[in-house]
Amino acid sequence: MSAPERPMPPLDADERTSLESWLDFYRTTLARKCDGLTEGQLREAAAEPSPITLLGLVQHLAEVERNWFRRVLAQEDAPPIFTPGADPEATDGGFDLAGGATYEQALPIWQAEIGRARANCATRALDDTSPFMGGQVTLRWIYTHMVGEYARHCGHADLVRERIDGRTGV
Repeated sequence: MSAPERPMPPLDADERTSLESWLDFYRTTLARKCDGLTEGQLREAAAEPSPITLLGLVQHLAEVERNWFRRVLAQEDAPPIFTPGADPEATDGGFDLAGGATYEQALPIWQAEIGRARANCATRALDDTSPFMGGQVTLRWIYTHMVGEYARHCGHADLVRERIDGRTGV
């Protein structure tokens, strides 16, 4: 599999296009960090004591996409995707890896959540709100939060990938 193309967000776009473009930039960055690695490498932890893996990051970000764009924005009843152990109420946000978890399984789930996110955002304005934590949250705030979430985790992915095979700037 070859690394997905990662277009630079436009330098002079309107606010919505900028937010969506940066979110897509970071989504693609994470996919590129995973490109060309074996299942075993995708399960390798960063460094003690951190248990963060590239596969765990993909699972986590599938959960984050589901949470913000389905549960919060669209008010859907969408249960967690990746639950450790037998307790469906116990979730670590996808970071923990089940014994049989694979990137081949996680990647289409993450991509499907991204697709649902795009669909749920398509008909909403940046100022549209949804109930959240006793108040209202705008789509603009969610986009901004998601850009930050992905940027932070792409930084983690940089370190994990470098530890695995020395590649940087992927």
